Amino acid sequence: MFICGIGTATPPKRYTKAHCLEAFNDSEWLHRLDSRSRYIAQTVLQRDNGMEARRLAVDELRDVFRIDPDTLASRFLTHAPRLAAEAGANALRNADVGAQQIDAVIVSTCTGYLCPGLSGYVIEKLGLRRDAQAFDLVGQGCAAALPNLSLGSALIAAHASKAVLSICVEVSSAAMYLDDDPGVLISACLFGDGAGAAVLSQEPTAGRRIRWRDYACSIEPKDRDALKFELRAGLLRNILTRQVPALAAEHGLRVLEQVLNGAGLQINDVSTWIMHAGGRDVLQAIEQRFGLAPDKLRYSAAILREYGNLSSAFVYFVLEAALADQAPNGAWWLSSFGAGFSCHGALLEVG
Repeated sequence: MFICGIGTATPPKRYTKAHCLEAFNDSEWLHRLDSRSRYIAQTVLQRDNGMEARRLAVDELRDVFRIDPDTLASRFLTHAPRLAAEAGANALRNADVGAQQIDAVIVSTCTGYLCPGLSGYVIEKLGLRRDAQAFDLVGQGCAAALPNLSLGSALIAAHASKAVLSICVEVSSAAMYLDDDPGVLISACLFGDGAGAAVLSQEPTAGRRIRWRDYACSIEPKDRDALKFELRAGLLRNILTRQVPALAAEHGLRVLEQVLNGAGLQINDVSTWIMHAGGRDVLQAIEQRFGLAPDKLRYSAAILREYGNLSSAFVYFVLEAALADQAPNGAWWLSSFGAGFSCHGALLEVG
């Protein structure tokens, strides 16, 4: 399988941490949360934590603090199909592939629920064939991009499809929740909205060849409660614990070594790193556990700083940035982690 084109999309409004701090201080939540929680939120929004801005699907930041099931469901329905289709259209354009050439579309999300799923909206908005296979993947959290791409690879390997459109879309502002739990507060301060897409094909198109060479995953149920969504009062509530950076590094290294050993490669043979960044602490834990210089994760750090944690869509943005920067050819490592606790990785051969 070859990755032939990448596309991304975000809401138009860019909000800095300073904007978010001002909106929080002006909201009713300043008084609904206890003093410790106010301190945590204000600290996260003022200190350098690796993130400076994010895009949110609201016209005004005060709308973020309207937290009720109907408002959040409406926000997801309004923005998720549009962002998914926009990212998909950009990927098709980048790959120079027509909508009618797509045999299957795979859409992943964890920040909202639609039935029928987002795949039908994408087929409609992009003008894909009505007989295109449609797959909607849910419940995989920030890790979803790699399982999505792996399914695309399987469809192509089985000759069930010649060209597949892979999309991850997250409207994190449609999964907003606030209470006095530190993990909930940190999540609310770090996540952004966006979508990423890739065109997958049996054959490479013009431009750089990005071949999907091998893939592995690690799922550890005993760590399920370290990172997940739960439903509370009809709302998605993000569970984020202090173990996440260490777990991401531990599972990430396990998956990496499994694939590299099978390919006869060493860590130093990887020229470019396309890593999901749950946050600055996660990137630092990965650097230390993998023995990497900080500049090796520069693309992930740059996307985190400008867009925040985009959940499953994040690695498409990182891959797009590396390609735009003309990162050197060779072995590239693409990896994501998330709810489960799950970690996924793929070895790409770029030339």
